[in-house]
Amino acid sequence: MNSLGFDKAPADTRVVVAMSGGVDSSVTAALLKEEGYDVVGVTLQLYDHGMAVGRKGACCAGQDIYDASRVAETIGIPHYVLDYESRFSDAVMQDFADSYLRGETPIPCVRCNQRVKFRDLLDQARDLGAEALATGHYVRRVQGANGAELHRAADPSKDQSYFLFATTQAQLDFLRFPLGGMPKTETRALADRYNLPVADKPDSQDICFVPNGSYAAVVNRLRPGAVTPGDIVHVDGRVLGRHEGVINYTVGQRKGLGLGGNATLAAEPGGDTDPLYVVHVDAASAQVVVGPRAALARTRVTVREVNWLGGAAPAEGIPVAVKLRSAQPALTARLFLDSQGGDSQDGAPGGAIVELDQPQFGVAPGQAAVFYQDDRVLGGGWIVGAA
Repeated sequence: MNSLGFDKAPADTRVVVAMSGGVDSSVTAALLKEEGYDVVGVTLQLYDHGMAVGRKGACCAGQDIYDASRVAETIGIPHYVLDYESRFSDAVMQDFADSYLRGETPIPCVRCNQRVKFRDLLDQARDLGAEALATGHYVRRVQGANGAELHRAADPSKDQSYFLFATTQAQLDFLRFPLGGMPKTETRALADRYNLPVADKPDSQDICFVPNGSYAAVVNRLRPGAVTPGDIVHVDGRVLGRHEGVINYTVGQRKGLGLGGNATLAAEPGGDTDPLYVVHVDAASAQVVVGPRAALARTRVTVREVNWLGGAAPAEGIPVAVKLRSAQPALTARLFLDSQGGDSQDGAPGGAIVELDQPQFGVAPGQAAVFYQDDRVLGGGWIVGAA
C-alpha cells in the first residue's frame, strides 16, 4: 500500500495536484513528486486576471498562476491552467453578492471548494486519468472502519476543516491532503529544501476576488443599483440613524455602525448606557437592528443544506462540538438532524437544529455550523437563523 492508500507503486499512481501558486500546494506537489508519484499540476484561473495583477495575498489569478507554473517547472511536472472564470462567477461570486443582499455573511471559500474545486476540478482530475486529487489544505483524511473520514489538522493553528465541511463522502474518497499531519513550519522548511520559487511567499489572506477587502464594492459591481439605504433601529423601536446598505453590516458588529455619538445609548430610555451591536439585519425592510450585547444571546441555531459525514444519521439528538465561525473555538451542543438526516450520500441534504449548552453572541446567518466529535468532522451546514 503506498502513502496515498493505493495497492500499487507510486510511479503507477497518477495524482493531480490543485496548485494555487502558494507555498502549501507547491510543497504538496513537490512531496508527491519526490515520493515517485506520477504528478500532474492543475491551476484554475477563477476570476478577472486584470483585477489581480500585482496583488499580494490573493490566489488563482495573475502572479499566482505564473508562480504555480514556475513551481511545476522547478520540480519537473506537467502543468495545466484551466479557465474556470465563468463557472466561478456563476457558482461563487453571484452567490456571494446575493447572500450579502439577503443580510447574510457569506463564506465564498466554502462555496468555491463545494461548487468548483471539489466538483469540476475533481471531474477534470478523473478525465486526466488520476486516481486522486491532492490539495494543500491543512486537514486530515483518516481511513476509518466504514471508509474515509475527515479530521482536523495536526496543527490546530492551521486547521482548515471548517472550510471543508461540505466535502461529500464520494469526494473524500478521491481527495488526499498530504500536509494535514504537519505544522506550517515544516511546510516552509520543505519549500526551502526543494528550492521552490515560492518558499518565502506570504500566505493568502483576502477573499481572492475582493480587491482591497471592500466587500461592498464587489456587491455594487455585481448588482448595480441593488443596494438601498435604510434605517438603523434600536431593538426597542427607536430610529437611531440611517445606513447606506445592509451589505455593510453583520450580526455581532460593534465598530463602524455609522451612528457617531449614538454608538452607545441607553438600552432602555433612562437606563444605563451600553455599547451597541448589530443584532439583526433585515434585508427585506432595509433595516439594521442594533442593541446591547445581551440582545445577541442565542442558544438555538437553525441550519440548512447539511452535509453529513458521520455514517448512519442519528435518529435523535447527539452531543457534538460545533464551530459557528472559523476563528472561534468549538462549543458544546446537542445536534438534531431533520427527518432527511442531512445525509449527502442520498442526494437529499436536509437541515438541523443545534442546541447550544451556553448562550453565544453574534451567531450570523450565512456562516457555517460545523459539527465535530473529538477531531472528526461529522458534517456541517449553513446557518439560517438563531433564537
